[in-house]
Amino acid sequence: IMRNEKKSHILLITKKANSLMICVLQEICDNPQFIVGGASRTDICQGDLGDCWLLAAIASLTLNDKLLYRIVPQEQSFSEGYAGIFHFQFWHYGDWVDVVVDDRIPTFNNQLVFTKSAERNEFWSALLEKAYAKLHGSYETLKGGNTAEAMEDFTGGVTEFYEMKEAPKELYKIMLKALERGSLMGCSIDSLVPARFETRTTTGLVKGHAYSVTAVEEVNLLLFSTFMIISFYSKEWETISKAEKEKLQQQNAEDGEFWMSFEDFKKNYTKIEICNLTPDALVDNKLHKWTVSVNEGRWVRGCSAGGCRNYPDTFWTNPQYRLRLLEEDDDPEDDEVACTFVVALMQKNRRKERKLGANLFTIGFSIYEMHGNKQHMQKEFFVSSTSKARSRAYINLREVTQRFRLSPGEYVIVPSTYEPHQEGEFILRCSYSLVQFSRVYFSTPMSDQPAPASTGEESEEDQQFLSIFQQIAGDLMEISANELKDVLNKVVSKHKDIHTEGFSRESCRSMIALMDMDGKGRMNLQEFRHLWNKIKQWQGIFKQYDFDHTGTISSYEMRNAINDAGFRLNNQLYDIITMRYANENMNVDFDSFVSCLVRLEGMFRAFQAFDQGGDGTIRLNVLEVR
Repeated sequence: IMRNEKKSHILLITKKANSLMICVLQEICDNPQFIVGGASRTDICQGDLGDCWLLAAIASLTLNDKLLYRIVPQEQSFSEGYAGIFHFQFWHYGDWVDVVVDDRIPTFNNQLVFTKSAERNEFWSALLEKAYAKLHGSYETLKGGNTAEAMEDFTGGVTEFYEMKEAPKELYKIMLKALERGSLMGCSIDSLVPARFETRTTTGLVKGHAYSVTAVEEVNLLLFSTFMIISFYSKEWETISKAEKEKLQQQNAEDGEFWMSFEDFKKNYTKIEICNLTPDALVDNKLHKWTVSVNEGRWVRGCSAGGCRNYPDTFWTNPQYRLRLLEEDDDPEDDEVACTFVVALMQKNRRKERKLGANLFTIGFSIYEMHGNKQHMQKEFFVSSTSKARSRAYINLREVTQRFRLSPGEYVIVPSTYEPHQEGEFILRCSYSLVQFSRVYFSTPMSDQPAPASTGEESEEDQQFLSIFQQIAGDLMEISANELKDVLNKVVSKHKDIHTEGFSRESCRSMIALMDMDGKGRMNLQEFRHLWNKIKQWQGIFKQYDFDHTGTISSYEMRNAINDAGFRLNNQLYDIITMRYANENMNVDFDSFVSCLVRLEGMFRAFQAFDQGGDGTIRLNVLEVR
């Protein structure tokens, strides 16, 4: 790249190379020190744990003291104020957390098994690795990963990826500017065959291994030449001037560190990841005042885990976030009126839950334009609309990040897993300068259920259930929960269009509680008639969503059915309803559907009774809650 006469661009690459006891550090060293002569990348030597991705991030971290000492507080030592513990700080899904560890480290034959320093009595890197392992559950969970994951946990920054085969022509400038701005950079060589990970190429580089880019320099050449990886003993070293050699030798400090030409860097590495402390574009010199909004969400199986656009029946149920682009950038590209923003979707806790069998989901997101609608967008919207932007691909990384430029307006971001029914938590970050970003909810809790229509005439059906009611109720004309169960099941059995095994005793008890106005625990004819009118109305709604006539509706369609019944709920309540009433196949039968609506009716009725001011808020004491 950009070889101007006798100048060439090169990069300094750091490679972290490859019967157990737990020892207190004083047991393996007479004079243990936390940091010796300042923390540097030579303090990070990989042990037997496959966490090169983490160590590459730590190596990049040592280039910025301000970042390093936020993660590794300086005031700690093995002498003054020593209490056998050390603490470190990490960015963890939107919050900075403090992790405390003791000074016991795994050893073998009195040697550290995992990360160690070139100085035998220096232990900050080993203790940092232990704290990071504690954050994620164990050392075991650190096997295998992505450098970007650790870089973000050290900074709270946003990572952007560049594939070398699709790298922009100004990549060298981007990398140079990234280092100037304190960004952390990692790179790697992918292998299409997993079994070939950790195998060496002909140049000596290792596939699947994590490297960190710790310097980018432009050097003067004595001769025009093309060179591969530069070591201090190679013939290519002779093409560099004496002054340049001395300069580069001062920066190159250990065997795992080497210089290579930028051209060879692009040829040999597959991708580079740059963790930006601010989302300012690295392709221009303009600095913006960015704001980062963080929204936490979750995909709930059967309710809000709708999968990608390939599943139109459920995609619309995914969490949705409203994005309002207020004003175009100050310096639009190619006279295009557009706003720049960065979206980052991160799935939570998958590494920590790996021991329970959890793997990373394949995730991504889509962005749709909408106009003035502040409610959760329904299925019809997504069926008839195409996305304005989306993540490049659905991929099984902890985080998917992408920069966009769209025209001012209102949009909705839909994060999802690729497959539906995959349950997990996530955070969605949006970095911007002129944007409003917020979660879209179905609505605020309320009920506007219409009263059942009455013709004033007694139908054949009314006469039928009146006869059944009289037979069971007797002279008192009142029925208990068990008797209500008999009445309803006899009436429903005569309706061939209702596929149900009947109402349960629990459902009937809830109905009695809802309709029993005098507190006797029994239901009279008038109360039963009112209940039956409601059940008929709910039956009509249920049949609309029982598309295959199986007597069940999808738990995803349950949202719309509840909405049609007149109830406006928030997402948390929909999640609870799904967990309470859906079966193992994520379907809801008619009995469960009616039971749910009865409970909702009772809840809203109770709320309205306490909401005497009509302002939508109430205050209860303990006895009233019960």
